Amino acid sequence: MTQQVRQKEVAMAKIGFIGMGNMGQAMLKGLEGVVDKADILFTDAHKEKARQIFHDTGVMFSESNAELASKCKYIVLAVKPVVYPTVLKNIADIVKPGHVVISLAPGISIEQISNRLGGDARIVRAMPNTPALVGMGMTGIAYNEKDFSQEEIADIDQIFGALGRFQKVDEKLISAVVCASGSSPAYVYMFIEALADSVVKYGMPRKQAYEFAAQAVMGSAKMVLETGAHPGKLKDDVCSPGGTTIAGVAALEQKGFRSAIFAATDACYEKAK
Repeated sequence: MTQQVRQKEVAMAKIGFIGMGNMGQAMLKGLEGVVDKADILFTDAHKEKARQIFHDTGVMFSESNAELASKCKYIVLAVKPVVYPTVLKNIADIVKPGHVVISLAPGISIEQISNRLGGDARIVRAMPNTPALVGMGMTGIAYNEKDFSQEEIADIDQIFGALGRFQKVDEKLISAVVCASGSSPAYVYMFIEALADSVVKYGMPRKQAYEFAAQAVMGSAKMVLETGAHPGKLKDDVCSPGGTTIAGVAALEQKGFRSAIFAATDACYEKAK
């Protein structure tokens, strides 16, 4: 089937979100100002919540998943993996080859989703993270480019580019993406909280402590991304011989800082699979 035929099968070029949990709302927020509100729809199992989101954002919601699928070209599955069988059943009779289904679920393959939708569905697997809410997200995207037109690839890039940075990866790396950027913001928040608590202990006001700690994390991350320097070198640059920083680094090593990160990643990876 040609791309031209596929394009004609779905006349409307709207983005539809099935589910408005943390990630759905983060993506919706990220798309503000990039995609016209009239080109976005969403559904949520809780109607009162849907009405509140409409009130807050001006984005319309559909009464059912099937109705949304019938009106949108790009269908984003922003629900928990346990709900996928129900949601895919809702839209299976609606999804045509002209649709593009974007899955945000760890542990559910492109092949599994396509089979549940009849075998002809074109699937994009993506793993964004919640910093998308402030335009600082990191997303891994996996799909077979030969199944998509250049216009569709540009649309996919626009959707995830609106959330921050993104990179295309092999589907087999999606679980690694979950570990590297999908779940890891929680660890970073824990670090910021712990660091702030540790200086509150020495008299710094809590609000000020959070700002110092959070800015240090943000600045350090920007140094990695913008200088291209190895994180180990950047760490060494801060560690003067016999100084305060190397004393702190030594204490972290003694307490198993690195091994704790490896353990968290191993646990995350097993759950993602």
